[in-house]
Amino acid sequence: MPTLHINVNGKPVQADVEPQTLLVDLLRGPLGLTGTHVGCDTAQCGCCTVLVDNESIKSCSILALQAEGRSVTTVEALSRDGRLHPLQEAFIECHGLQCGFCTPGMLMAAAGLLSRCPRPSEAEIVDALEGNLCRCTGYVNIVTAVQQAAQKMGGKA
Repeated sequence: MPTLHINVNGKPVQADVEPQTLLVDLLRGPLGLTGTHVGCDTAQCGCCTVLVDNESIKSCSILALQAEGRSVTTVEALSRDGRLHPLQEAFIECHGLQCGFCTPGMLMAAAGLLSRCPRPSEAEIVDALEGNLCRCTGYVNIVTAVQQAAQKMGGKA
């Protein structure tokens, strides 16, 4: 069984993984990071979105071994020292979540966008969230939340 070496949420991780293990299964299973949700298993819904080297990736579409030597960030890393990230605060304040199932993936897709484009236009936000499905909100409040977070962050991701 191959040994994987990655950095997860700022910490080095070493794990023995089967070649067919998906990144989402590694995160949720042995690493216990259950904030990354499993929805469709076909890379259609986006609720498993994480950042891999600061790029939004659907973790059900990548083998864990493909993350070898890379940095993976999950939704658990957004809040620090008990303080919510501005994106998390904005999702609450703008009612950008209802059932919450898509929220981790939406947050991570938005975090990826804000890291590379600190002052996105509405069209850029919509484009960045395009691969993430929400069955509850209609997306308007989610887009508003990302706009508010970008404003709160002052263009600093």
